[in-house]
Amino acid sequence: MRFSVDEYAKTFKMSKEMIQNKLRTKRLNYIIEGGITYIIVPRSSLDEEKRRELSQSAKPLSPPPAPQKTTVGMIIALYQKENQQLKIKIKELEAKIDRLVNDKEQMLIAERERIEEIYTAKDEQLKNLLDVINTKLLLSQENKVHDVDITATPIAPSISNGVIELKRYLKFIGMSSTERKAVKRRFELAYGSDIRVIQKEGEFYVDLSKYDYTDFLS
Repeated sequence: MRFSVDEYAKTFKMSKEMIQNKLRTKRLNYIIEGGITYIIVPRSSLDEEKRRELSQSAKPLSPPPAPQKTTVGMIIALYQKENQQLKIKIKELEAKIDRLVNDKEQMLIAERERIEEIYTAKDEQLKNLLDVINTKLLLSQENKVHDVDITATPIAPSISNGVIELKRYLKFIGMSSTERKAVKRRFELAYGSDIRVIQKEGEFYVDLSKYDYTDFLS
């Protein structure tokens, strides 16, 4: 038979200190299992009365609870829970991607419209410039010479051998007030250093028969 220290002390009416002393001096047989000390007492060494007492008080030891086994159902439930969480995350990411794509598309549309407006304005300016050049070529072919009139205000710009007053020329090709001011500013900065810039009585002129003014107009 085997007893724990507490059981041995209760059964044989002995203090725990005395039991520990006997264990240290190896006057009692014992084993250690799972960190617990059990004292071994041969049943034959007990008297009849003690054996009957122990038999009456002895209770069957209940087996320790069996560890819970992992079943297929538990594994499936775990995977279903993880899949549900992943589906939620995927939906959140898809919504975020949709917002980013929509914002990017709106930016691209706005940029495309802005570029189209710029090219439309440039095309209009180019068309006006070509109209002026065609007019100049027609006049040259007809050998017509017109003096520059800086006091009059005709509908079309005055032309003399290709020389046109700048402000009338800019109005004729359809430039806005802001664009005309910018071009005039470029002429003022280039005056004296660029032979293409012609000034008479405080007004600037362009000579389309000799020079190209595209860099001033762009």
